Amino acid sequence: MQLDYATGWFHGIGITHCPSPNFNARPEGESISLLVIHNISLPPACFGTGKVQQFFQNRLAPDEHPYFASINHLTVSAHLFVERDGAVTQFVSLHDRAWHAGVSSFDGREGCNDFSIGIELEGTDDLPYTDAQYAVLEQLTRHIRSAWPAIDLNRIQGHSDIAPQRKTDPGPAFDWSRYRQALQHNEDKA
Repeated sequence: MQLDYATGWFHGIGITHCPSPNFNARPEGESISLLVIHNISLPPACFGTGKVQQFFQNRLAPDEHPYFASINHLTVSAHLFVERDGAVTQFVSLHDRAWHAGVSSFDGREGCNDFSIGIELEGTDDLPYTDAQYAVLEQLTRHIRSAWPAIDLNRIQGHSDIAPQRKTDPGPAFDWSRYRQALQHNEDKA
């Protein structure tokens, strides 16, 4: 896995590009300083369906599942999506503003989409994430933090941390200790 900093796109085995129309340019002069971890599955608690990709491309058929009708009006995206087997789909260049955080704030600043990168993990708040997901998330994070060193361990947050009245993801099943220890271990080796 490699990050092409010039374009903001990851490349390598297991990475698919699936460009979303749901993005725009970051505000001029804005620098990336926050990483937000999310979860998603479509239909809820169903994995490997390809429906997340359709959703982030505005191609989700509202009549395929009752839940889809309730979200069909939304135009959202994330930069990256990590499936249960560790496969990665990138929807938006890291240089652009994906629409993942919604109404949000961090460290006294509102509108986290302006200065953050969003990574969706395929999952639910209550179901443990897979070893493959943790391994790939750690790799993605390492590359992102190398390109944007302002993202220290304190600037990696869950969606629930930046939008606590609205969101619960990545949920109690996400092992923050495991994830942060892996990142710290890599820093200690460097």
